[in-house]
Amino acid sequence: MPADLCAVVLAAGEGTRLRPLTERVPKALCPVGNVPLLDRALARLAGLGLTGPDRVAVNACYLGEQVVAHVGDRAHLSVEPGDPLGTAGGVANLRDWIDGRPVLVGNADAYLADPAAPPGPDVAALLDGWDGHTVRLLGQPAADPAAPGTFAGHCFTGFSLLPWRLVRDLPVVFSDLVRAVWRPAEAAGALAVVAYPGTFFDTGTPADYLAANLHAAAGGVLVEETATVTGRCVESVVGAGARVDGDVSRTVVWPGATVRAGERLRNVIRAGSDLTVPCPAQG
Repeated sequence: MPADLCAVVLAAGEGTRLRPLTERVPKALCPVGNVPLLDRALARLAGLGLTGPDRVAVNACYLGEQVVAHVGDRAHLSVEPGDPLGTAGGVANLRDWIDGRPVLVGNADAYLADPAAPPGPDVAALLDGWDGHTVRLLGQPAADPAAPGTFAGHCFTGFSLLPWRLVRDLPVVFSDLVRAVWRPAEAAGALAVVAYPGTFFDTGTPADYLAANLHAAAGGVLVEETATVTGRCVESVVGAGARVDGDVSRTVVWPGATVRAGERLRNVIRAGSDLTVPCPAQG
């Protein structure tokens, strides 16, 4: 790993596909397996030895005050005024902080899990033997290797490695890394994909968000110790301070949420006492 490597976690997005959940909480703070996605990203970076505001930055915009309060002094914070700047604009806005260093960029909403390696070491192959010149993406083989949005027959799985030379001149305007950095690097023969062997969900839709939670629960029930469950609970995740008096199956019960006696929930996300988001199967 380059000695001067820094990392940026992108946490500014609105998470529009997860509405109405993300009208209450920014997507980066949505819990998976009772751990906010942003904390999972920071733990993965810590597993690579990247911690603290000198080595790790987090950007924030939508419901940014929640992200700022949650991060505290664990990372450098970049609060974008107005609307989110996008993945490339968000990195560009951190240019002075990055300051000549190569940067590992991770999406806060990426859920990754490899049974063969803990968080951090599971993505270390992205850094191994890097020449400091090319762009590297973490990916998994695509069902259709020629589909739009793929790179060398792979789907992007949440982390990219960028040399300073490609960060230095990015404008601080709304833009995304795909068009601003990755595709030009690909066209120049300077992009490589490193395969991720574990499980990946981008958690961007209710169905994928539920699937990530069920994966974190390993097919069982994951109940935070301060939750109360008097009802039936199968293949579900129950958050801190939640109360389940009804019947839940393949369900995520958010922290502080309630499921009343007589309620039967399946394939949904429950937030508060009044919000139930269905998770239709995809494919």
